[in-house]
Amino acid sequence: MRNQVAAIADLTPALTPPIVCDHPDDVAEVCADRDYRLSVKFFDGTAGTVEMSALVHSPNAGVFAALANPARFAEARIELGAVTWPCGPDLAPDAMYAALRQHGVWKLE
Repeated sequence: MRNQVAAIADLTPALTPPIVCDHPDDVAEVCADRDYRLSVKFFDGTAGTVEMSALVHSPNAGVFAALANPARFAEARIELGAVTWPCGPDLAPDAMYAALRQHGVWKLE
């Protein structure tokens, strides 16, 4: 007889479809550049630069203060269509998308 816990674990992947982030305003690519800049590209081809130097060095940086360490800033990655870092901070993809479509640059302060 099968163990009930094992039976439930066997069904979980079939019941939970993978999350796919490929909407036009989901981040498709990110590259951390020098001077606390991100090069970002969205699935619809919108691309631009996110300037974060002023934010990460601000006395009010909050969770973004951890990114003042260049090695930590370089750990930028994409999770669920958003730019995020292993240490916790993330950026709102909708606000980034709107700013880059309008100006090509999003400067965070």
